[in-house]
Parts: sequence; structure tokens; C-alpha cells
Amino acid sequence: MKYLIVCSVALFFSSCYQIERNCIDFKTGTFESSITIDGVEYKSTFSRTSDLQVEEFNGVIDSTNVRWINDCEMVFKTIRPKNRAEKKDVHLKILTTTKDSYKFEYGYVGDTNKQKGDAKRIY
Repeated sequence: MKYLIVCSVALFFSSCYQIERNCIDFKTGTFESSITIDGVEYKSTFSRTSDLQVEEFNGVIDSTNVRWINDCEMVFKTIRPKNRAEKKDVHLKILTTTKDSYKFEYGYVGDTNKQKGDAKRIY
């Protein structure tokens, strides 16, 4: 009986909790992103329209075509790849959103290795 009550209460509270994902708010705009890889934080700034993203990272500007899979997922394709790695498409999924930021995960299309990061709207 105790087990049934505990499970019922847990189910009740977990069913009320829903992660906020207002991804449409982040389809366009100017953002600053931050990712941490092996303890090192990397920051970049990017502007996105519905089908193009221009990013600046360490003084280098890169442009990618954006293809939206659904409201919260997109695929990036580098416009002028300079090497084999840049020829690979990148899949990004928005995991959670707040009023002016979102958490995301990304990786090469078809690769199971994913990284996570944060993006914040600048304007």
C-alpha cells in the first residue's frame, strides 16, 4: 500500500512538470553562445535568419545555411567549407528555453557524440 501511494505521488508531480520549449522565439536574432569542452569554455556570437546563420568565433566569420527540421531542431551546412570536417552537416536541438536564452545539444549528423551549450539573445 505504501508503495502504491509513493508511486502515485511521484507520478502526479512528474506529470505536472513540463520543460519549457518556446523554440520559435529563437529562430531569428543575434545571440552569444557558450560551450565547455574538456574544461575549456568557448564563446561565439552569431546572427540567424530563418535560413542563414553568420557566426564569429576567435575573429573568424563563418556562414552556414540553416534547414529547420521542426520548431526545435535544425541542420547547419557550411556554405564554403575549407576542409573535410566543415563539409559535415551539424544537427542542433534546442532542449530548454527561457525568456531570452536556450540550452542546446549539437553534433555531426549521424554521429552519436553530442556536446551541450547555452545561447543567450543579445538583441
